[in-house]
Amino acid sequence: MNRRTRLLLGGCMGWIAVCTWMSLRVGPVWAATGNTTSAGLSLPGVSVQLQPTGAAGVATTIQIVVLLTVLSIAPAILILMTCFTRIVVVLSFVRNALSLQQTPPNQVLVGLALFMTLFIMQPTLQAVNQNALQPYLKGDISQTTFFVRAEDPFKEFMAKYTRRDDLKLFLDERHLPAPANPDDIPLSALVPAFTISELKSAFEMGFMLYLPFLIIDMVVATTLMSMGMMMLPPVMISLPLKILLFVMVDGWHLVVQSLLAGYT
Repeated sequence: MNRRTRLLLGGCMGWIAVCTWMSLRVGPVWAATGNTTSAGLSLPGVSVQLQPTGAAGVATTIQIVVLLTVLSIAPAILILMTCFTRIVVVLSFVRNALSLQQTPPNQVLVGLALFMTLFIMQPTLQAVNQNALQPYLKGDISQTTFFVRAEDPFKEFMAKYTRRDDLKLFLDERHLPAPANPDDIPLSALVPAFTISELKSAFEMGFMLYLPFLIIDMVVATTLMSMGMMMLPPVMISLPLKILLFVMVDGWHLVVQSLLAGYT
């Protein structure tokens, strides 16, 4: 047994001895004082009981269930009402155009898309905070007024980047007249119209991003075929060339700049 192994075994035995001593010392103290620590701080208990009595109690229970359901889908609703959709789709196109499967990872792309979304949506969020959230927290407006005021900045943002044909599609299906201003557009029609408009813009940008990398793939494949190296996968040669081109032109800077320019 070498010296390193003896040190490792000694450390493990020491750690086991310390854990055993702590369990023997703390165990009786915890048992004697109940749920109280040695410093005399009691651990509070939490008790949630739903005992509906009559129609009012059942209504309260249903309201709680509906509230939890809305909170669970709230992130998806907010994502569709912001620029997050276009940004994350374009970033995914960039990764696929470079023929990179897991680089950058999904966490990096989603995190970058979230922070870019916060940067772009900052004026809208500030308007919601000043006109709706702060007055509601101070008790100056009711909850209904809060939701109405919070919708207006988001409606103005979405209506600005929604194509008329997409909005007309949903309004015609509901037999609704053309609204005079964004505040009159119902969210049930504006949100899906804004989403498909964002998807179309994202796919247009993705197509433009694919073109230079597609040319590189075609040139490499043609060169390998003319040299008789048909058994060599073209991706092995084109991948470093595409990465080199993307780095030389500062690709991430150009992509982010194009995304920001689309919302200014």
